[in-house]
Amino acid sequence: MAFRVNIEEIEMKPHPKFKGVKIGFVVTKTKHPELSITVLEILPGVEIPIHVHEKEVDTIFILKGEAEVFINDTWQRVKKGDIIVIPYGEKHGVKALGEKTLICYIVHAPALW
Repeated sequence: MAFRVNIEEIEMKPHPKFKGVKIGFVVTKTKHPELSITVLEILPGVEIPIHVHEKEVDTIFILKGEAEVFINDTWQRVKKGDIIVIPYGEKHGVKALGEKTLICYIVHAPALW
């Protein structure tokens, strides 16, 4: 069943692993096993460490703020409007830069959450 969600109405909760990060769930594997969609709010200066997903492709849409992402074995600067696609098995991480909270829309396929 199709549905509509307004990003401002998503309930943001503390991320279970990362201090300074909030997560909101749009689609979880209980609704759709083929993908999960989340929104992250990452405070300035906070980093999600370099990690690997063994089976999920990770697609990150930068909605607000600036960051550096670790892809292709290097840190690269990204900003609002950028889309980063990370195949499964590749190292990646995110560091929020600047004065504003970084807001990202993230799709994992298959579902991570």
